[in-house]
Amino acid sequence: MMPLRRFEIHQPSTVAEAAEMRAHFGEQASLYAGGTELLLAMKHDVLRYKHLIDVKVIPGLDAIELRDGMIRIGAAATHRSVERSALLRSRLPVFTSMESLVANVRVRNTGTLGGNLCFAEPHSDPATLLLVLDASVAVEGPLGRREIPIHDFFIGPYETRLAPDEVMTGIQIPVAAGQWRSAYVKFQVHERPMLGLALALETTDNGETFSRARVAVGCVSPCPRRSADAENLLTRARSEVERNLPLAAEALAEAADVIDDQQGSAEYKRHLIQVFLRRAFARALGGN
Repeated sequence: MMPLRRFEIHQPSTVAEAAEMRAHFGEQASLYAGGTELLLAMKHDVLRYKHLIDVKVIPGLDAIELRDGMIRIGAAATHRSVERSALLRSRLPVFTSMESLVANVRVRNTGTLGGNLCFAEPHSDPATLLLVLDASVAVEGPLGRREIPIHDFFIGPYETRLAPDEVMTGIQIPVAAGQWRSAYVKFQVHERPMLGLALALETTDNGETFSRARVAVGCVSPCPRRSADAENLLTRARSEVERNLPLAAEALAEAADVIDDQQGSAEYKRHLIQVFLRRAFARALGGN
């Protein structure tokens, strides 16, 4: 491990000031919140920055609230604060459950949800679940505020649609109308998860029929992916959905473009998708 190069920390008081700093310093600067991924990359000399812009000191950027039919999570909210949020536990327990599985307590106490998404590390738990929750991210820059659907936010590994002079301010999750059953399951042997799978099913008859479905898989390819074909196979009577689970898993693997890497072969990952889609289905419907 190489020694950490010298850098200067800047602490803006507003999002606008942070965006100005980012534009001013250009490629020599990075936004900094928890720093759990960023500082590690800098220590290994993978990334080099002369300026870090500390956004966690900006007032209100860590708020978690329900407003206008949306759950709004500030970009600087830590994984631990999200995990322990009473609002999220009552309104979106699948999200707090997922957050309790992120890394370890030390990382969750420091790392932020916004930082996790902006870093776009392929083995991200939140990114996969947010796909099936129909979430979006809010960003601000010199041209004003805009929202980016989470399915359009990731371009590739470690690359997002955040412009060089923009700052992510929060994550927005619509409060789902109707009866939704959801689950997030993961498989992990080493430091990072090998697979994360999220499932959400809408039912009008206590789980006997599903009128809508969303399913996504992450950690098996450069970006998490949903599959329209898989979701179509899951939008039927429960008995038919149970028969369709293998086909839906195959469609999900195809949409994800599963790859071979140090975590495992593509063939093995396809097998994991088969196993964990069944587990997610059982958990969503109240099983183990």
